[in-house]
Amino acid sequence: MSSFSTLATVSSGPTTVAYAEPTAPTSAAPRPSRTPTLRLRPTKGWAALNLRELWSYRDLLWILVERNIKVIHKQTALGMTWVALQPLIAAVILALIAGRVAKLPSDGTPHLLFVFCGLTIWNYFSQTAQRSSTSLINNAQLVSKVYFPRMLIPLSHTFSALVDFAVTLVMLFVFMAVYHIAPTLRLLAIPGFLFLTAITATGVALWFSSLSVKYRDTNYALPLFLQIWMWASAVIYPTSMIDSSLWQTLFALNPVVGFVEGFRWCVLGHSALTPTMLWITIGMSVLILVTGAFFFRRVERDFADII
Repeated sequence: MSSFSTLATVSSGPTTVAYAEPTAPTSAAPRPSRTPTLRLRPTKGWAALNLRELWSYRDLLWILVERNIKVIHKQTALGMTWVALQPLIAAVILALIAGRVAKLPSDGTPHLLFVFCGLTIWNYFSQTAQRSSTSLINNAQLVSKVYFPRMLIPLSHTFSALVDFAVTLVMLFVFMAVYHIAPTLRLLAIPGFLFLTAITATGVALWFSSLSVKYRDTNYALPLFLQIWMWASAVIYPTSMIDSSLWQTLFALNPVVGFVEGFRWCVLGHSALTPTMLWITIGMSVLILVTGAFFFRRVERDFADII
């Protein structure tokens, strides 16, 4: 739009015409651009889980999983061989104690195969819980300087421990071939019981990892707690030793009993697993996961200040 700044007069005979000369248009003054501001505020009270935020950071989760695998097996002479040796040596010792010394039954299955089958799923549970318990402390600088969902750190150990489980599972299949245990369609149920184990281990990991930030005693208490938990579960002995169905139901309140017996049902074809025990295991697993997740979200606002 033109602006007029000069008034000129032109005389043409008896008529005088006045007109204005246009000047160059002036550009409007640019408005200052506004920089978007992102404010990070701590949650108050019991915060929601915010699963959408966890999903948006899934790429970071896989980076943490890959890092965990490399750190665990870095600068080891035997590497992944340790993953196979540890459960094998433990199974041999426990099988000798259970079969030769304590004379415990094994439901007609060779003791070594029976014990190794229980240790396969138990080791995944215990490794996930134990590695996650110190995960926040080991990543203190990352937690205090960079914002991301803190739950990703213990959650990454749930996935990285699957590598160890896969190696142990291959060894279990070798034992099945040695003892002439034919595979059946029950093996297709292994992912289901593995999922129950994973969510239970994640719930325990969320409880202990959040507690370990404030109370470092947790790092000493958890190994003892897991050792007692193993002996209180049907890892080296069958649940069928308990005659009363009522006591078996109460025994199933320990979720480890459910997925150990379920894993034996998948591999060996028989166990003391009942539908009631399975539903109790599912309920307890979900309860541990949900309570652990909400408690983690409740206290994570103080992680950066305490750690």
